Amino acid sequence: MKYVVRLVLAFIMGFIIRMPVVAADGPQTLDIDNLPEWRMTTSSDSCKLLLSDSPEMAADEGILYQDEVKGNVRLFFYHVNAAATAKRMAVVLENSGPETAHVTVRQYGLGGPGYIWMEVGKEAMTAYLHGSAPYQLAVPPRSGVPLSADISNTAVLPNMLLNGIFDFATDRPVTVKVIMMPLFADSVDFARQAKVLPSDEYHLRGTFEGANRRLVPIRTYDTVLDGVMGLTLADNLIDPYLKGIDATDGSPVVDYGNYGVVYRIFLPSQGRKIAYYLTPLGGDYAGAIKIKYGNTDRGPVATPPGRISFGDNEYALLGTFDSNNSLWLTFSPPGASNLPVKLIIMPQ
Repeated sequence: MKYVVRLVLAFIMGFIIRMPVVAADGPQTLDIDNLPEWRMTTSSDSCKLLLSDSPEMAADEGILYQDEVKGNVRLFFYHVNAAATAKRMAVVLENSGPETAHVTVRQYGLGGPGYIWMEVGKEAMTAYLHGSAPYQLAVPPRSGVPLSADISNTAVLPNMLLNGIFDFATDRPVTVKVIMMPLFADSVDFARQAKVLPSDEYHLRGTFEGANRRLVPIRTYDTVLDGVMGLTLADNLIDPYLKGIDATDGSPVVDYGNYGVVYRIFLPSQGRKIAYYLTPLGGDYAGAIKIKYGNTDRGPVATPPGRISFGDNEYALLGTFDSNNSLWLTFSPPGASNLPVKLIIMPQ
């Protein structure tokens, strides 16, 4: 596309007590950088992440990223047509084996093409979190098929961004190719003979293990004992970036910002009502968060609501909830946005 944890300690009657932070008028009065951090345990699954964001500004036709995969995969692509003429993007799945590969696309979101890049990233993330009807593809032996006609059937004009997030599973190895191609080319034919484009200076592309991250706190949050706390996401200090390999040249790479990583965050609590806010720490941000409270799926909440983006020292209210009930958030860094962000947990 700042963080210090401060604990105020007092030794009373043989116990170490962390004095809670109290805010009288909402998060605007808080020292956000120095909030106590709600400590989490982190686990990841075996889902692979294919990240295609380099070259971000695609001035040439060719393969933007490719790798062979099998099993559970998430593809996150983010590219701008930097050529002087209209192009098309496509994702092609190629099967070099002797038997048909069966692919199930379980969930996806697509944003753009559009000129307002943060709006495109927010659109893609909102669509992904909202969910979509699964569909199946059969990739014949020694052949290829487009991953989605929604990607390849749309013209991308100069300076337009296209951003997509696709979760799929394949029972046999397939090579995933993200391509920028001439407007009237056949995607399968073009992918077969196209050359891999060099990455840009940021090298934000590669294949990574652990596309899904689960955060569970070490202990239940207590509104009386804990006061206001923070949960920092995608900062590479408290929450590390993924490390992987660029399959096109074998070089080690880092997913700066953890784009394409989907977080499931469990927030158990006891005591009074709690308000949850999101605030950017790295600059302009435009995304969405999915909320499940008890047995109710509340769907994606825009961050921020009512406008495209917000920035440092601004806050988006996710909701106010009773304690003692299950609360899960689903979060993922949206394309075009700056990271990290912080979740603020504030008793009412």
